[in-house]
Amino acid sequence: MPARDRYHDCVKAALEREGWTITHDPLRLRWGARDMYVDLGAETLLAAELGATRIAVEIKSFLGPSPVTELERALGQYVLYQDLLQQIHAGRTLFLAVPRGSYEGIFRDPLGELLLQNRRIMLIVVDPAREEITQWIPQRPGAP
Repeated sequence: MPARDRYHDCVKAALEREGWTITHDPLRLRWGARDMYVDLGAETLLAAELGATRIAVEIKSFLGPSPVTELERALGQYVLYQDLLQQIHAGRTLFLAVPRGSYEGIFRDPLGELLLQNRRIMLIVVDPAREEITQWIPQRPGAP
């Protein structure tokens, strides 16, 4: 089992506060002889006729000495998990969850803005102190 990110519990609590049900903690992705784990799997019921919306959430703090190295590592992991999810859990949307300070530090930088503009990643921005989601990028799944 992989080590949990520093903000794991606050992201989990923030999702639950928004009405998400945590279905996996972690969400196991098995491919061949390899096991990988996305930090969380969650779902919410949109409406009876629409069914459930399912997401997978990888949590990153970007607390290392080089934010660019952390971003490179997170982006590679995100792409790998996204490809696996399409094969194993089709219909589950992958999000990268980051604390607000990390979002402001790396994703408000031109490099991070480029990734968001090109829709390379989808983000959940969390206020760790209040355990709440402050932003979904591009938007919360199922939102009008």
